[in-house]
Amino acid sequence: MSDWVWMVLPYGKLLIKSMHPDIHMKAGDACILPPGTGAFDVQVEQDARLLWMSVTGRLADEYMTELGACGPHAMKQGTLPTQIRLAEHIVQAVVRHTPDDDESSSAHLQQLMWAMLASHSGQPVAMDVVLSHEIAKVIDAMRNNRYRDSLSLNDMSEISRMPVETFRKRFVAEVGIPPQTYQTFCKMERAKTLLKKGLSVRQTGAEVGMNDPYHFSKTFKNVVGISPSVYSKVAQR
Repeated sequence: MSDWVWMVLPYGKLLIKSMHPDIHMKAGDACILPPGTGAFDVQVEQDARLLWMSVTGRLADEYMTELGACGPHAMKQGTLPTQIRLAEHIVQAVVRHTPDDDESSSAHLQQLMWAMLASHSGQPVAMDVVLSHEIAKVIDAMRNNRYRDSLSLNDMSEISRMPVETFRKRFVAEVGIPPQTYQTFCKMERAKTLLKKGLSVRQTGAEVGMNDPYHFSKTFKNVVGISPSVYSKVAQR
């Protein structure tokens, strides 16, 4: 395989064999395969839908690193609902691409690809429409201090100036998951970046507002699929 491949599983379960170790994917998981990945088999364990795209070109390495790639190693990771929706739009854009409409089709595809990256890095991207001002304010508040704070539901509702339950429902409707689940996802993505830079597990946990290394490690493994110490070793090979 000569190109980067990013794949996501909207629903179902499957097993990717010959990855050393094998990769088990469930609904909502994504997987990045680097160039040079050898032959592998995909075994469907439960009725599944798999979306994938290959990425090549001058900016491919940088783009995929920002999307969570870990050097020459295949890596499973979680995704946001917005990323799954964007993947569906990207597949549709590629299928509908025609030579007669090359310029506008390419512009649309580029827009979707950068939206995918923005969503992964915690920038405000809605499921189908632009985020409301109230929800965007909360997401920006999380990002502004690089996820060091752990905002409670009450904190978030105060920032949005909405009642707690109204805010929670609005957030889920616009972003696709509960606000605290989103906050945890973004913290773990930030943690992955810090571990790649060589920070220790304890330092990384503190940087994302989790001073208890055990709690941080448990949360990281639940979200990412491997412990932060293992991720750090793989990322720095």
